[in-house]
Amino acid sequence: MNIAHLKYAVEVEKTASITKAAENLYMGQPNLSRGIKDLEETLGVKIFKRTSKGIVPTPQGEEFLVYAKSILAQIEEVEALYRPEKNNKLKFSISVPRASYIVDAFTKFVREADMTKEIEFTFKETNAMRAIRNIAQENYGLGIVRFQTVFERFFDNMLRDKGMKSEFVWEFEYRLLLSEKDPLAAKDDLCIEDLSGYIELCHGDPFVPSLPMSDIKKAEMADDVTKRIYLYSRGSQMDLLSTVPNTYMWVSPIAPEQLKRYGLVLRQCRGSKRRIYRDILVSKKEYKYTAVDKAFIEKLHAVRDQLEALYHGAAEPSYIAQ
Repeated sequence: MNIAHLKYAVEVEKTASITKAAENLYMGQPNLSRGIKDLEETLGVKIFKRTSKGIVPTPQGEEFLVYAKSILAQIEEVEALYRPEKNNKLKFSISVPRASYIVDAFTKFVREADMTKEIEFTFKETNAMRAIRNIAQENYGLGIVRFQTVFERFFDNMLRDKGMKSEFVWEFEYRLLLSEKDPLAAKDDLCIEDLSGYIELCHGDPFVPSLPMSDIKKAEMADDVTKRIYLYSRGSQMDLLSTVPNTYMWVSPIAPEQLKRYGLVLRQCRGSKRRIYRDILVSKKEYKYTAVDKAFIEKLHAVRDQLEALYHGAAEPSYIAQ
């Protein structure tokens, strides 16, 4: 068994296909099949099995792949330490929820990056489960995972089982986001009945491990809403809220300058289901924050602290574009 064998196995799992994996590895399919067979004979276990969905790991294969990915990641870290160009390239990768305050932090982080160096930044907006998977399988350095606090136990167990660590970022209650031109924006006291007949915009891919989607959507979304649009892009939600009458969305905190940019307001709403969310920063247990990671985390905390002060230090209009 050698490093090449580990890379073969990881690529086969990633693609669920010997043919695609061979193409990605720039090698012949027979050679890859032989390499996987040699690896299985060396280990004395079957790593993969064929199914209707393609080639998937066996239970023993899944266990082996966790170690293989960890070994490859550590080798990459060691090699990176001694590459001649290591001081000339800034690398950063993170998966995050679709949240304006996180985008604001990332924008400020990029703005202050050393542009005299090569840069390779990856910023992916997705749901919690895919953020975890990107760290486990795609070698992302960081992830921000968002969940309702009622699901805390599920995520604690999942992160522990996957060998990941986490640290608290923020906890907040969702508020109502709508156009500043909407008649409801002028009301001082909004209640849930005011939204009757309105169109709710919501993210279409909530995910909580070990729970059926019906239970998740029940926790995330009100049963009495008759008009709903499911979105997968933060940009499209801003455009719809700005241009389509009678639309709203439940969101995390947003900075005043972003509200002003899109002509939106943020409101509290009486009678709505109280949903407390938590954002946590996630990485592999063995992962060490780089200087670039620390620079982003510093911006993230700064933006959070500014919004925290606005929420708790002033009345609701502090968040509303006037």
